[in-house]
Amino acid sequence: MIKVKWYEDLRLPEDARMIRDTVFVKEQQFKDEFDDMEVKALHLVLYDEAGAPMATARMFPGEDGAYHYGRIAVLKEYRGQGLGRTLLDELEKKTRQLGGKWGELGAQCRARGFYEKCGYIACGDEYYEEYCPHVPMRKKL
Repeated sequence: MIKVKWYEDLRLPEDARMIRDTVFVKEQQFKDEFDDMEVKALHLVLYDEAGAPMATARMFPGEDGAYHYGRIAVLKEYRGQGLGRTLLDELEKKTRQLGGKWGELGAQCRARGFYEKCGYIACGDEYYEEYCPHVPMRKKL
């Protein structure tokens, strides 16, 4: 049983920080993981039945009815269980509740196929965030 928890008080929850530090800073060697959007975003954390954090994402309003999704991360020991898809489903559901029409994200190029399977379409040129190639993607909700 997965517990879905939204943090809507515009602060970065410690569980989200821990997941992102583990995945992006320690595993992927990103240097500038945390930014000024932390206090402008809604944060989502998925927990297991025992209350352990497993995965996280954040979202904030973009332009033209879009919401931008980012910092989508699943701890290594929980990968392969469909949690990435669960995060996207929850982000999309929240976007609809807030009146949004689009979900958009900057996908790491190595994860592009996953996002395409979830209905996202590339909508721009490849770019680098730190040393990692990304592609902008969108989905009409």
